Amino acid sequence: MDRFKQIETFVQVAEAGSLAAAALREGVSPVILGRRIDALEKRLGIKLMYRSTRRLVLSEEGGAFLERCKQLLGEWELAENEISAGRHAVSGHLIVSAPAAFGRKHVASHAPSFLKQYPEVQLSFNLTDRVVDLVREGYDLGIRIGGAVDPNFVAVKLSQNRRVVCGTPKYFARYGRPKTLEDLGKHNCLAFNLQGGQQRGWYFRRQGKTVTIRVDGNLDCNDGELLHRWALEGLGLGWRSTWEIQRELASGELETVLDDYALPDYDILAVYPQQRFQPARVRLFIEHLRAIYAKPNYWLENE
Repeated sequence: MDRFKQIETFVQVAEAGSLAAAALREGVSPVILGRRIDALEKRLGIKLMYRSTRRLVLSEEGGAFLERCKQLLGEWELAENEISAGRHAVSGHLIVSAPAAFGRKHVASHAPSFLKQYPEVQLSFNLTDRVVDLVREGYDLGIRIGGAVDPNFVAVKLSQNRRVVCGTPKYFARYGRPKTLEDLGKHNCLAFNLQGGQQRGWYFRRQGKTVTIRVDGNLDCNDGELLHRWALEGLGLGWRSTWEIQRELASGELETVLDDYALPDYDILAVYPQQRFQPARVRLFIEHLRAIYAKPNYWLENE
């Protein structure tokens, strides 16, 4: 059996956290990957990992061996990339995760123009408001809006964005404007809910610290577009991203409040696992989106 393939499989399984996750990404059965790991352990005479149907744990020797293998594979890929640079067209399968509404309007919608430049790339999108585990679920790239980023991942800023509390002029004329975070308790807040109906809190910055405010209202759902629509209809206050309401802010249909408490770093990010070599298709798709988002008035014209 190919020694290189054994080592590559060992790294893939260790990073994915299970045989099943690694097999799904490679498109083979977990049994095949298990046989490669068995052959590697037999050849080395060392137990590298302890496996069960639900979890995988590296041995002490396996952890040390993993770091060396990652270095070796990184050097191998870098050497291949350097020698073949410019000789081959960008190709391969790029699997992208993105928030549902944002992904439809501002990520997947730009796939045709990317494929026109790089026709040998295959693009797959999964649009969900769930925060996916990029490594375990087999994604090359995730598009995210704000939130903490795992230190094991690289985050590239695609565009500036803020989260703001907003409402219609008619709503404010009738119910007044909140001036403090505590005032939100007096207002009908249109919240995003999680599984089981639990509402997700709204995040703000106060005295240099991030705080979570639990809001309440008579309408909540797990669809951002519907929350946006309800805010436009004057049914309550929304906590929305500036990327989705810039047109309404410019026209005066929506107005913001509590701006002094808004988080300053809720940007639109491209996130991918730290790895020894970044495939060209990942880098080029990130650059493609950044260039589009940087166009003058893009967010006003493509809401």
